[in-house]
Amino acid sequence: MARSGLADLLSAWLPAQRWFAGTGRQVRVEIASDIALAEGATSKDGPPGLRHVLADAWLGQERVSYQVPVGIRAELPAALADARIGTLPDGSIAYDGAADPELASVLLRGIATGRTEGRLRFAAEPGVRIDETLPGRPLPALASNTSVVFGDSAILKLLRRPFAGHHPDLEVPAALARNGSSLVAAPLGWIEMPADGEGGAGIPGPHGESVVLAILSVYFPHSTDAWSLATASLHEPEPDFAVQARQLGETTARMHAELAQAFGTSVLSPHALAGLTEAMQTELSTAIDVVPELREHELAVRCCYAALAAPDAEVAVQRIHGDYHLAQVLGTNGGDQPLRPRRWVVLDFEGEPSAPLVQRRAHAPALRDVAGMLRSFDYAARHEALRHADGLRDERIAAEWVGRCEDAFCAGYGEVAGGDPRRSGPLLRALTLQKAVYEAVYEARHRPDWLPIPLAAIAEASR
Repeated sequence: MARSGLADLLSAWLPAQRWFAGTGRQVRVEIASDIALAEGATSKDGPPGLRHVLADAWLGQERVSYQVPVGIRAELPAALADARIGTLPDGSIAYDGAADPELASVLLRGIATGRTEGRLRFAAEPGVRIDETLPGRPLPALASNTSVVFGDSAILKLLRRPFAGHHPDLEVPAALARNGSSLVAAPLGWIEMPADGEGGAGIPGPHGESVVLAILSVYFPHSTDAWSLATASLHEPEPDFAVQARQLGETTARMHAELAQAFGTSVLSPHALAGLTEAMQTELSTAIDVVPELREHELAVRCCYAALAAPDAEVAVQRIHGDYHLAQVLGTNGGDQPLRPRRWVVLDFEGEPSAPLVQRRAHAPALRDVAGMLRSFDYAARHEALRHADGLRDERIAAEWVGRCEDAFCAGYGEVAGGDPRRSGPLLRALTLQKAVYEAVYEARHRPDWLPIPLAAIAEASR
């Protein structure tokens, strides 16, 4: 496979993928690593080839590395037409191998057998036996990763934009599962490679660190994410999600207790607290440049942030989820009452994918996760109002739904944690506003039609 030919094809293909970080800019691609995992036949009916590729995409002076399992076939079946990358100089067709169940099985077998190929290392969690014969099926593409489900028992998350260092979506669930937690999807195995220094054939990083490329975890086949359950409840004759919200609060508090046990806790020094407040103020200034509508609420938001810097303030910090909202939680074992799951499982401890790993692994106030979930209840109701041309039946009913969810969530959290998070002084309000400001920037850049959702929440909170 000609590297220059593939690099040219990826230069056109990468920017069109949902998980690509840049938009509307010309990209130059260089192949940083290219490892053969399966040699394909050249005949039309022969098996496909698979090469593990790390592609460095240059946007001006900025380099971002992407992981692409490249499938190679003489002819591409119609079922894989959407995965096509392009035709290589030798006439064979390159495509996204993650979309091909036959090639996904190569990755599963590698994890099950502990394969090593070049710089790639496949590993299974100690004591875990993996059925390498399970058939794979890819899930719809997400914003930052690609997932493949094997049978009804395992799911492989392919990290499209890998970083060097301990990956929190492997590190955290593994630590909690080894401690006996039932709140997470236990890791079954992973794929990794050593980090390189600048200019090496791989992801730059300190000597001795690894780059996690994919994570195989337990899959819950009969489950629904909490966002889908919550928005569905809004269209019931008598909208109510309070029982589920209380359970979510209890689950969240237990998750924080397990994280504290596994990774420890600390208290922010006055200097660190001042730094946190200053960072929030700086974020707001940057956000106003992107979303000018925020300016009319600037004073109220800044006053809320400034209240955190009280000289006698004590803010406990620990490892947290970091990107906590309704879509990050699965309701499982729903039985004949799908809107009332028997338990919740927390997913995706990855944090914000665009943030450096050191930032995602840092201790932070547990109330940041609480703020994220409270914002998510509000988002669910406002989203449904936007999605339906005539809005929900009654805005008052939607607002009451949000209030009941927030009350129930905080009550459930407080019962387990020993204190209602709403009694935390200005911290929860500040973190909730910070989350809404972040949402405004995200929506302005990616989904302008959704921008009214966080702006309305900020306006209400600023009164």
